[in-house]
Amino acid sequence: MYEWIGRLTSNERNLARIEKGLRMFPDRLMADSCTVLSLILYAAVGTTFLRRMKSNLSDLLGEMPGDSYTRITRKYLQNVVFTLYEILFRSDQLQANSKAFLSVQGEEHLEEAYRLAMGKGMVVYTPHIGNFFFYYWYLSQKFDCLTVASAGSPELKPLYGKFAALGCKGLDYDSVPQLEMYRTLRRHVLRGGVVFILGDFWRPNFSLTRLFGKLTRSPEGAAMLALELQVPVVPFYGYRMKGFHHRLVFGTPIELYKQFEHSGRKERAAANVVLNSFIEQVIREQPASWFYWFNVHERWENAGAHKLDFTDLQDSKPLTTAEAG
Repeated sequence: MYEWIGRLTSNERNLARIEKGLRMFPDRLMADSCTVLSLILYAAVGTTFLRRMKSNLSDLLGEMPGDSYTRITRKYLQNVVFTLYEILFRSDQLQANSKAFLSVQGEEHLEEAYRLAMGKGMVVYTPHIGNFFFYYWYLSQKFDCLTVASAGSPELKPLYGKFAALGCKGLDYDSVPQLEMYRTLRRHVLRGGVVFILGDFWRPNFSLTRLFGKLTRSPEGAAMLALELQVPVVPFYGYRMKGFHHRLVFGTPIELYKQFEHSGRKERAAANVVLNSFIEQVIREQPASWFYWFNVHERWENAGAHKLDFTDLQDSKPLTTAEAG
């Protein structure tokens, strides 16, 4: 997947020329072109990729009729093609035309979260689903936002650069030290800011947790901020309805600090599983929109090598709230 993206983003000068040329074509024609390109991509990916997609889909969602795997995989590749086109060649249209292709549901939950936070900010929690770049841009127009991303990959760097140029602020998982990152996020929330966290990132040094009943690793930042600072988490996701049109859905704020009395290691791990259940729900509802189907099989741990109770869900020493303060 990253190799495909790299072929598109490797030459920024050529991208600029292409972007300029594409502006003369109407949206309908470009949407049809993206659809055709995704079908060509489906025919070209090869049996290894298709088998991997089928294996990962059945592993997490259960066995399905054969045509369901085909339909989801085609829609998955279609969303990848559309999203790359949007980011590379339509980002400059966001400011003027966002109301035409971003439909928002449940935005009142953000105001409810601010009321619950009592002068502090909040965490907006989401998986990598739909065009998450556009969704973060939308949120950044409404609130003082900060996100955590992974821009270390040379293939992805031009994509993040597009949104940095639009004023979207972010910290890099792979270059900012853990302690510095948490302190920055903590200060941002205490000042009333919104932290946009994509909770399905995976790194081998992240905390152990469960997703779809499997042992894996994911960041605990959302749970840690919510418990320590006693701020709400707003569950959020977006998905492509048709063509370039998206729906953004904000859910009822989750008050994790009312479910767990303390903010220690055990409570953070349990809270993280609560948040992961939301990710599972979204992926089941919008399976073709989730980005990580192509390599999700790489993130599962050997359950026999670890204790499965929440008293010891992390091998390495966790970042404590005392250290982060």
